Amino acid sequence: MAVSTDKTFASGTDSPWLVGNARLTDLSGQLLGAHIAHAGLIMFWAGSITIIEVLRFAPDVPMYEQVMTLLPHLATLGWGVGANGQVVDTYPYFVIGILHLVASAVLGAGGLFHVFRGPAVLYSPGGIVAKFHYEWDDPKKLGFILGNHLIILGLGAFLLVLKAMYFGGIYDANLGEVRLISNPTLDPNIIFGYLVGLKDGSWNLLGMASVDNLEDVIGGHIWVGLMLILGGIWHILIQPFAWVRRIFPIQNGEEILSYSLLGLALMAFISTPFIAYNQIVYPVDFYGYDRLGTANVQILLGIIAFCGYVWHSWRSRQINP
Repeated sequence: MAVSTDKTFASGTDSPWLVGNARLTDLSGQLLGAHIAHAGLIMFWAGSITIIEVLRFAPDVPMYEQVMTLLPHLATLGWGVGANGQVVDTYPYFVIGILHLVASAVLGAGGLFHVFRGPAVLYSPGGIVAKFHYEWDDPKKLGFILGNHLIILGLGAFLLVLKAMYFGGIYDANLGEVRLISNPTLDPNIIFGYLVGLKDGSWNLLGMASVDNLEDVIGGHIWVGLMLILGGIWHILIQPFAWVRRIFPIQNGEEILSYSLLGLALMAFISTPFIAYNQIVYPVDFYGYDRLGTANVQILLGIIAFCGYVWHSWRSRQINP
């Protein structure tokens, strides 16, 4: 394989901020290091903002009036919450923040290791590490990497299921208390009906955001987790079909990045009606009634991600016309 270390991103462009990780396109080991370091930055942000919010939290003032970003999510998960959404213990928030900071340090160290001490290209040392080396013209290997990502996402969905069903439960805005979800909805007609806007047999403009009970929410996560894990196993064992590769061609790193940004945009647009209108996933006890400003931010982020998709998709066509 011809490994390129060219640091130019576009014709006549050598600005480091614009080049970014594009210079690591063919260096699978160093790109992995950057990937892990980015995860560390996300963890650091989550941990530091959580600690900051804990330090300035006033228990006698609603969270939404204090312009909290992360504590409402932790309260929705049932941490430190008593009757009627009253926060009775902030210690779990502090612990969660510290755990994120510790994780950010571990991930940061892992990123530095792969950048400075690990192999620049993962196939070089052989062994299990070589399994995660990729070639842009090897759909089976790309499917293997995608499959592992999907399995991890599926396990993440099941973490919420376990928390809701066995480890303390989550906050039910309908009852104003934290409870275990012992009987999640598994009926596919109900769960998948939300995808086409069906709620209780009637069409609802909000679609998935029309969900109004935690049994359906957790049942949906069970289905999502199963599909992600099964999809991950499928992609590990079966390479993409020819017709799939024609619809979603993968010829270079720009193509992969464009698809990732499209997925982010899709998630932002799907979550927007939840943020704006849903009161079971976003309880008014923690988020208030007026959430259109936050929803608009989510739309803006979705638009930015979609523009990134268009840009990198266009860039991929320049590399492989």
